[in-house]
Amino acid sequence: MKYLNKALLEENIEKIANTDILENNNFGSAYFVMQNGEKVFEKSYGVTGADGKQKVNPDTVFRIASMTKPITAIAILILAERGLLSVSDPVKKYFPQFENMHIMPEHGVDLGVSKTDVTIMHLLTHTSGIGCSKPSKMTSEEKKTVKNTIEYFVKTGLEFEPFTMQRYSAFGAFDVAVGLIEMLTGEDYEEFLQKEIFAPCGMKDTTFMPSDEQFDRMMSMHDKVNGKNAIGKTTPNCIYEDFPCEHKLGGAGLVSTLKDYSRFAQMLLNKGKTETSQIISEETFELMTCPYFPHDDLDPVTESWGLGVRVVTGNNANGLPPKSFGWSGAYGTHFWVDPENMIVAVFMRNSLFDGDEGKRPECLFEKAVYDALGK
Repeated sequence: MKYLNKALLEENIEKIANTDILENNNFGSAYFVMQNGEKVFEKSYGVTGADGKQKVNPDTVFRIASMTKPITAIAILILAERGLLSVSDPVKKYFPQFENMHIMPEHGVDLGVSKTDVTIMHLLTHTSGIGCSKPSKMTSEEKKTVKNTIEYFVKTGLEFEPFTMQRYSAFGAFDVAVGLIEMLTGEDYEEFLQKEIFAPCGMKDTTFMPSDEQFDRMMSMHDKVNGKNAIGKTTPNCIYEDFPCEHKLGGAGLVSTLKDYSRFAQMLLNKGKTETSQIISEETFELMTCPYFPHDDLDPVTESWGLGVRVVTGNNANGLPPKSFGWSGAYGTHFWVDPENMIVAVFMRNSLFDGDEGKRPECLFEKAVYDALGK
């Protein structure tokens, strides 16, 4: 285990955070780094909107988009812990409509019945063939509820034979996971999360349906147009794209805060343990960070898919050691857990501008942390 140089860490993060604001890459951001149970850095920068009236702070609410996915994966593992399912189970065991799914890579093209049943593991590792490119063709009615979304993907078929390739599923496969959770528990998905994950972790501001008070604390969506700050487009009563809040997207629908998500990430570092409870056993937790399938869209040599997370398997360009894991959100949020060096790191921003290749804010944050390790 190597230790972080706190002074160098602060210098590194200050530089990238202030540069982002000066270059109009966001309105503001928030950073958190913990090592070996000690908070070594936490600071917020900038403001929550173009009017500049409210400063970013640890309680600022952010749209976390795909950082919803690790939470859904933990929810599935809670059910596995209780014997309600196994991640190797075929989805058709619970939803008979997934029997004899057809491979239909494009509308009107049917390649016949899939030879492989979609499993729960496939759902959480982006290897199911569900929800890759077809979401762009969904109607507003099909986006209203989890049930409607599942029916849409059953009707339109799989985009490839399960586990023969990996194609990112922004929400479709994870909505099937939500459907399983609600069916097997008889509970609304948000109520289940609040009881089983958010309350034990002390996450008071993580929700699919923000209150008026939480909306008042929410980060405005940023965009960069012709080099200048602009308000990014959002849809009223929607957290992710144009999906209504009432549709509790398992892959993209939550809002959270730096304070909340840091507590969730600490629970992951502690292998399912919070300050007050053990959400899942260490043995069950290990299923989450097991490498299942190499990334096609990132680096197949150094990264693989776990359940709802990327898992580092080789020498990461920014310094993350093997067995580190985490994920990002479409609007700029990012986190990782490094068991080797006992590091938890969380980065919050909300912007439609993602930076140039190699200079993306989440990559610069990773590099800022590991450039301060062991120095």
